[in-house]
Amino acid sequence: MPEVFGPLSSQTVPEIRLLLDAFDCAVVAVSPRNCLLANQLLLGDALVLGTGKASAAMAVVANERLTGRVRGLVVTRYGHGLQPTETAGSIEILEAGHPLPDAASADAGQRLLRLARTIGPSETLLFLASGGGSALSVAPLGTVTLEQKRLVNDYLIRNGADIHELNCVRRHLSAVKGGRLAVAAHPARVVTLAISDVPGDAIGDIASGPTIPDPTTTTQALEILERYGYPGRDALACVLTEPRFESPQPGDPAFASDQACIIASAKTALDAAQALLEARGYTVLRVGDHLTGRARDLGREHAGLAREIATSSTRAALLSGGETRVAVSGKDGHGGRNLEYLAGLALALDGHANIVALAADTDGIDGNADHAGGVVVPEILSLGRDADVDLGLLLAKNDTYRYFQACKLLVETGPTRTNVSDFRLILINPLA
Repeated sequence: MPEVFGPLSSQTVPEIRLLLDAFDCAVVAVSPRNCLLANQLLLGDALVLGTGKASAAMAVVANERLTGRVRGLVVTRYGHGLQPTETAGSIEILEAGHPLPDAASADAGQRLLRLARTIGPSETLLFLASGGGSALSVAPLGTVTLEQKRLVNDYLIRNGADIHELNCVRRHLSAVKGGRLAVAAHPARVVTLAISDVPGDAIGDIASGPTIPDPTTTTQALEILERYGYPGRDALACVLTEPRFESPQPGDPAFASDQACIIASAKTALDAAQALLEARGYTVLRVGDHLTGRARDLGREHAGLAREIATSSTRAALLSGGETRVAVSGKDGHGGRNLEYLAGLALALDGHANIVALAADTDGIDGNADHAGGVVVPEILSLGRDADVDLGLLLAKNDTYRYFQACKLLVETGPTRTNVSDFRLILINPLA
């Protein structure tokens, strides 16, 4: 990670280094190598399938630690595959589109289903789930097309649907999600290990739960489309109103011998960062591991809390995680949840001298650009004036990337190959 972000004061640079150290500590704690424990993989012969931004790194560890014969296929995002020195053995690694599925995603979904149906009597299906898997592996259900899935996915994201709403719709338009991949493998035993990127850690929402019975219904999916006014909902009604397309429900006896475990989550990452910050002398205040509000509004809210704490001499750190929401007003802006949060925070702080902050996505990609997130320093608004950019105007256009890039305040890590959603840290009175 970069150590210096621009023409900052000598006082600000060590504070930024601490922000980056805490973020790095959090990401390392939820890396597959650290959270995929050996005693979870004593399965004998295994068919390993998976989907998500962490799936390639998870497959490497699974290949090392499984005790029997191993074969399989996992799907990850472009650029999140194997590193030059790695091998996943007989587990094939595919790369596909995210956040919108593409032809490779559709091919991956069909291949996962075909492989699940080939499972042998001595094999266990080990499914490796992580964030991003919903887009990476798709298998349109019934008469639904890939283009219809892309359109509804993009529409809901742009109109601020939360991850639970989005995944409810995804599950009910898919032949692979909502437990249907496990159905293809039954009666074989299915073991699911998941790295959670969803608020509340509902395991059926991680990659839309290909091996997990679905607690939602087609009726709920249709209600979500109606609530957001999706113009193409009538074309999907033939699937969403047809009883035979309902997904497997909790309590289905076919899943009785299956097991599922979340091996890392936002809490895992925040716990690691908290330990580091406390060792550096900070009082850590956790303000939520699973926050889901509108990104810019949450930034303003946290600015108010930070300002209040800054009136004392407390050397404090506000730590939070979760997946906030962004309603996109146009198609030309670049940014992401974390930069929108930081923009709201920076505008409300108005150059406060005793507060610095970082917000970044633990997968290394925030929004639709090449950054993980960014930082806020006391001089952020003056840096913008010097660069002839206006944060308020760019926030209104969902173009916050342009501001943070101009001010050299982006955090750029590249793909981390894990994903527990967003990491946010505010340091208050750091030199008190």
